[in-house]
Amino acid sequence: MASTIYEFFGYRPEDESLQALEAASNCRCPILKDTCEKTLNDGKISGVCSLKPITSDPVICCPIRLYAEDYKMLSDIVKIAFGKDYPLVLGKEALNKVKSSKAECIAVFGKRWGGELRLPQRSGSGSYFVDWVLAKLSNDGQLEEFVAVEVQTIDSTGNYRNGVFELEESRTQVKTTAGLNWENVSKRILPQLIYKGQVLQREELCKKGLFFVCPEPVYTKITNRLGGQKGLLKYSLQPASISFIPYNYDFTKSTNFGELIPLMSIGAHSTTVYKVQEAFNNVALPEENVYRDGILKALGN
Repeated sequence: MASTIYEFFGYRPEDESLQALEAASNCRCPILKDTCEKTLNDGKISGVCSLKPITSDPVICCPIRLYAEDYKMLSDIVKIAFGKDYPLVLGKEALNKVKSSKAECIAVFGKRWGGELRLPQRSGSGSYFVDWVLAKLSNDGQLEEFVAVEVQTIDSTGNYRNGVFELEESRTQVKTTAGLNWENVSKRILPQLIYKGQVLQREELCKKGLFFVCPEPVYTKITNRLGGQKGLLKYSLQPASISFIPYNYDFTKSTNFGELIPLMSIGAHSTTVYKVQEAFNNVALPEENVYRDGILKALGN
């Protein structure tokens, strides 16, 4: 598989605005407003937000890209989970905020937002840590309920080092050998969602379950792996919920050089952890005697 780098330090390769050039020169992520966290194998900062396979549309491959517009995806989830647009507050500052304002708010726990929650270590392999916890506080500072949020994009295979070099040297977009590791949908993403969804179902204040944010192509791969929409029957929000929130580029909005391509939510799809697990375990088998037929064909029969 081959691809090109579609976004470099937040901007399209053909964008030679001052903002785009300065972001690349300073290795700065325009979303974090800090140093880019995406690196190559040797630790060199790559600045790659998304890849475009030669035969398909671009795919976001850096989770930070989904945090555009000042973490709008968190506000989107708050509206779905809690019914209105509550203010988001750093987790460690939320209680003081409520005490001073006497108003409800959402305490946000996650990287750069008050830190991860301190949870006991799980014995054995794996983890039940999630990327974000959104906790609703009442106007008198009581914890009413919370939801968990997991954010995943897709890993790449192959190498896009030559593409990074050409963009650094002359802002030229070239073909790379990088591809997208779709096997991770089955090997890593779905097993993690199932396990974490089951853990969260046992939490008495996690009344709406787990929200999973991903690029639309990743969601499409997940639904295909689970047998289509039949494997993801819609359910109302509940403790056993897994709610998929796919995002993609919003090409209906015009953008100028120096601006990021806006993202849009494709819509929420809530199902249950049990439906996901059932569909994941329901392996689609090929027709019988495929090995026999393959041997006979190889023998020339």
